[in-house]
Amino acid sequence: MWRDQQARLVERVSGSGGEIQLQKRGAHYEMIYNGVFLMATYNGASERAAVKRALSKLVPRRGAVGLHILMGGLGVGYSLQEALGRPQVARVVVAEIEGAVIAWNEQYLRAFNGGALDDPRVTLLHRDFFVVLQEARSDVYDLVMVDTDNGSTWLSRAENEAIYSQQGLQLIHRCLAPGGVAGFWSSRQEPEFEATLHGFFSRVRYESVLEETGQEGGFYLMEKWMPK
Repeated sequence: MWRDQQARLVERVSGSGGEIQLQKRGAHYEMIYNGVFLMATYNGASERAAVKRALSKLVPRRGAVGLHILMGGLGVGYSLQEALGRPQVARVVVAEIEGAVIAWNEQYLRAFNGGALDDPRVTLLHRDFFVVLQEARSDVYDLVMVDTDNGSTWLSRAENEAIYSQQGLQLIHRCLAPGGVAGFWSSRQEPEFEATLHGFFSRVRYESVLEETGQEGGFYLMEKWMPK
């Protein structure tokens, strides 16, 4: 079994928020950020479920009309691949601050995510997600998915705190089309953050999914109020 094998270092680089490394365990890859486990190719069930559940809310409303999606964080490309699997999706903008993560997706991880970055519907931005939010025009995305951290209280880099702040949530709300959906990946339920979400969005809900490792991963989904 891959989980019983010792991890082998593939690459280690200095990133925007510290040291980031890619390591291989059996046939799978893991990313470590400043010594803390960030993500792995064997932990994709909750990422995929978040996108699938969000799109299940949108597709019946929008029908065959092209959906525009903004994603914060590329990860191992599972969220992106899941979104591209829907023909209703016309465009996906992905903001990823770490150049190494982009490079690893183009090389080591493409076999896992089906070469998702090659899809012509994808616009990849090598930029800070919060800055992308600040520059986004209003009412342009049907779905905004945030997967930059393990949760609002378990950040991969300290600067990401801004995404979960009042300002960050206002920016996400602003760039969502009416009736649009926003999502945050979170390794656990966070009552304080959940209470804050209720101040900006409707139908806030947390869901958890059992990963291949036996551990749970989860996500918040919420909606922007439709005008009456």
